[in-house]
Amino acid sequence: MSTATTEISSKTSIWNGGQSPFNASYGKLMMWFFLLSDAFTFSALLVTYGMVRYSHAAYDPSVHGAIVDNVFPFSQGYWPLPDFVFNSFPFAHQLGFDHAPLVFVGIMTFILIMSSVTMVLAVEAGHRMDKKAVEKWMLWTIIGGLTFLGCQAWEWNHFIHAGSSLSYNSYGPPDFAALFFFITGFHGTHVLSGVLLNFLIYYRTVTGMYEKRGHYEMVEKVGLYWHFVDLVWVFVFTFFYLI
Repeated sequence: MSTATTEISSKTSIWNGGQSPFNASYGKLMMWFFLLSDAFTFSALLVTYGMVRYSHAAYDPSVHGAIVDNVFPFSQGYWPLPDFVFNSFPFAHQLGFDHAPLVFVGIMTFILIMSSVTMVLAVEAGHRMDKKAVEKWMLWTIIGGLTFLGCQAWEWNHFIHAGSSLSYNSYGPPDFAALFFFITGFHGTHVLSGVLLNFLIYYRTVTGMYEKRGHYEMVEKVGLYWHFVDLVWVFVFTFFYLI
């Protein structure tokens, strides 16, 4: 009798394999591996930005001239101050102000963070098997992502019309514009792919695919990716717009 009991307990031990100690599915585990590799890529880009940034001279008002009437003395000889590079706002001139430092990008950041909140609510609704709630919060997440992309497109358009490109920067050293376009563009590509994935999940939710499966795990998997994209933007925002 004791021998049979020992044999049964050894077969059900998690150390014998075939079980998931962390209760994570294969698909969710692979998503974590992908996000880890992507984190290395973004880390390398931001470290590169930091090294290039501090290889250039910093603005010194006693050497490069003072700021008069919110007009910054831009020069390719030193790194510009973010407050005077990212100070534009749509229809700002009509509204009566031309200097709104970090207001627009602050709104962009708020929108993206709120889309992460709606994604959390979609995942939570999926755990409750609430199809209508999943549809609602996924739709709001998609709207948030598209709004962020629209804001970024406006910012890029403003930069390009100001004369900046991958090889020239009207605000300072060319490296500043090149890194700005490359890193924010790389992140924007991730946001776009996330919006497309979210739309696919939304469509499949509406058609009842996940309800038939009996779970909404795909919402959670895509949610991991969306939260990662939002988290990366916090670091991009800090490096480019605050430091």
